[in-house]
Amino acid sequence: MIPRDAEKTIDKQMRGFPIITITGPRQSGKTTLARAIFSDRPYFSLEDPDIRQLAHDDPRGFLGRMPDGAVLDEVQRAPDILSYLQTHVDKIGRMGLFILTGSQNFGLMSGITQSLAGRTAFIELLPFAISELDRGGVTPPDMDAMLFTGGYPPLYDRDLPPDVWFPAYVTAYIERDVRQLLNIQDLDTFQRFIRFCAGRSGQLLNLSSLAADCGITHNTAKAWISTLEASYILFMLRPHHANFNKRLVKTPKLYFYDTGLLCWLLGIREADQLATHPLRGSIFETFVVSEFMKARFNRPHNVELYFWRDSNGNEIDLVVDFGGKLMPIEIKSGQTINRDFFTGLERWTALAGRDAFSPTLVYGGAETMIRKEVRILNWRTVQTAFDNLPV
Repeated sequence: MIPRDAEKTIDKQMRGFPIITITGPRQSGKTTLARAIFSDRPYFSLEDPDIRQLAHDDPRGFLGRMPDGAVLDEVQRAPDILSYLQTHVDKIGRMGLFILTGSQNFGLMSGITQSLAGRTAFIELLPFAISELDRGGVTPPDMDAMLFTGGYPPLYDRDLPPDVWFPAYVTAYIERDVRQLLNIQDLDTFQRFIRFCAGRSGQLLNLSSLAADCGITHNTAKAWISTLEASYILFMLRPHHANFNKRLVKTPKLYFYDTGLLCWLLGIREADQLATHPLRGSIFETFVVSEFMKARFNRPHNVELYFWRDSNGNEIDLVVDFGGKLMPIEIKSGQTINRDFFTGLERWTALAGRDAFSPTLVYGGAETMIRKEVRILNWRTVQTAFDNLPV
């Protein structure tokens, strides 16, 4: 098993909470991580119909088998057990008893916030970050291979190429989960919708345009976007509120969590296609922003991510907000550093004044350096940007 960055966070949280809840997309490694941490405790998957029926018919008897805790996998499949779990952990009165996992964020969260408020900490486990792949010695050999493969663990522990694994993943998990959450009559329309979303990764979200292109209503598009967010397929990056006396864009940008899935949805079937693909820049930007999102989930401090754009088109791809101190990040897929790469950072840093620190450029090349007071990181070292946050 490749060690996960979330392990240290879970270890700390187990000292202060009786329950740890791990959420994230299907096949992101939640079960593997939970079972590795609780290797000496029983494991129950509520995807198993027999286990689920037992938990439903006799919840007190089911939990009574676990005086020292357990791993309860895919707990959103038996939400009624959560109320009984509250009483169970209160009676035992110890920390670090249970690890719960779940793949549907709002389906799981609504039950937990009602039943286990104050008793559980939350961990969001995404596919492998590049720092984790490096640690395991399995990082793809070049940037295009990294973008094409993405970070889902099965692609690194099975002999399966991405163009074989992703079709099965979309059919078995994404479409199934969506059907559980929404009453979708026309699956073809939904499949077209998610592909249109892929074509907009890294762009401002225009729900009206997206709905019109798919032939659905604005409200349907909004509901489907929410469901894909809840299933950890995509996320919204919000605009930063600091206006610096400028009129700001208020629309969020859409990103996918994993570029391997993104590439497959875009019809990219070989890594070599990325070299000349018209959306190469957006795919690389998606990779970098998702890497920052993964790092943020494992930070002990409050870190927020935004982008910044004014009405004149001036933009910073990513703004890391650490308690009011702002780190601007520019993202460029080119492998050769160009003078124009620094223009946006220089302009924004002058506007932000004392609030700005450590302007950073992430690019598709191989070197790291300091130039014009800008820290330059290559695609392999993107998460080291978090090493420079103020303490």
